[in-house]
Amino acid sequence: MKSNQERIEKHIQTLSQYTATPKEGTTRLTYSEEDLQARNYIKSQMKAYGLEIREDGLGNIFGKLEGEKKGAPSVIVGSHFDSVPHGGDYDGPAGVIAGLEIAALFQENKVKPAYPLEIIAMIEEEGSRFGGGLMGSRGIAGYLQKKDIEQLKDKDGISVPEAMKQIGLDPSLEVKRNPETIKAFLEMHIEQGPILEEEQLSVGVVESIVGLTQLEVTISGKAGHAGTTPMDRRSDALVAAANIIGKLPQIAIEEGEGTVTTVGRHQVFPDGANVIPDKVVFSVDIRSSKETHIKSVVQKVKDVIRAYESDGVQATVEQSLYMQPKELDQDIRSLLKTSADQLGTSYTNMHSGAGHDAMVLSDITDVGLIFVPSKDGLSHCPEEWTAIHELAAGIDVLYETALKLTEES
Repeated sequence: MKSNQERIEKHIQTLSQYTATPKEGTTRLTYSEEDLQARNYIKSQMKAYGLEIREDGLGNIFGKLEGEKKGAPSVIVGSHFDSVPHGGDYDGPAGVIAGLEIAALFQENKVKPAYPLEIIAMIEEEGSRFGGGLMGSRGIAGYLQKKDIEQLKDKDGISVPEAMKQIGLDPSLEVKRNPETIKAFLEMHIEQGPILEEEQLSVGVVESIVGLTQLEVTISGKAGHAGTTPMDRRSDALVAAANIIGKLPQIAIEEGEGTVTTVGRHQVFPDGANVIPDKVVFSVDIRSSKETHIKSVVQKVKDVIRAYESDGVQATVEQSLYMQPKELDQDIRSLLKTSADQLGTSYTNMHSGAGHDAMVLSDITDVGLIFVPSKDGLSHCPEEWTAIHELAAGIDVLYETALKLTEES
């Protein structure tokens, strides 16, 4: 049985309503009111499909269909349900909906799996509220200890445990998952690029995922009156930051082989039109398919920052996230291709230039990741769109693969 396109569309439309910016894209920050609305909907659908629901100490949602093999590890399917500010309706939710649809198909087809099937909806993949990103999967993999989680705060100084309690979640629950309880993890994601659409292909089977790091840079200067402080007496944090930021693209270009740097967030203090800035905090996102390039660029960025330090301007650099480039499991890639062949679904091998929860979970289990087309290659914007029949084609491939993985072996 193939997936139900009307049901998939209903899920997309419903989740898209849970946004802090109606008609201006999806803004669903972790532990927000919109998070709670989406969370309740996801759990209601899991319940309708006969799954046993639980949430962990970060608020990741799990819906489990027990298998016939007692104590056997689960095949987990899903993605994240948070968003960037003013993002689209598909980045993350498409993968969660894939999991929900697979659970519905297991129920409708009366599939009794040997190995348990679990559907997962993860939090804070984007890092839009607490920085760093991939928080839900990093917690599951054991990369975030309780003390680390307690120290994570948003721009308003609200900690993760405080924010969780505001929407009724329990931060005292266990976060790390025993890898022995996971047989495999499958994720479907929109491509966020133009290749599949341009080549008129339905599915991209991801072979490897880019390595990435994120730095948080703080430039400290000295505040002063914009009219009475002479230019040669200033310690302007924003001027120093602007000079540094302006040099970063060239560093990536010179490094080559697809290496990229991005400054996507900055804050200026005290943020007055007639006050010389005394502090600027900005992010630096560095990505490459080769770890040597990432390490090289990090060092070069630090060298540029140090070059702008003087008596009046100082800088600190903190690494908030570091993920190595990852190659995904070859056997699961083969299963995904076999499923696509059986369905007559066109596919190609791909590399992912974006980070995904799959890259974290690949450290603790066998992982498969597929892409479906993105219209005009657009993502992280309100125009982000994937046709329902294209989502359905990807879900069908994932369903057939989940069937194989949950069978007795």
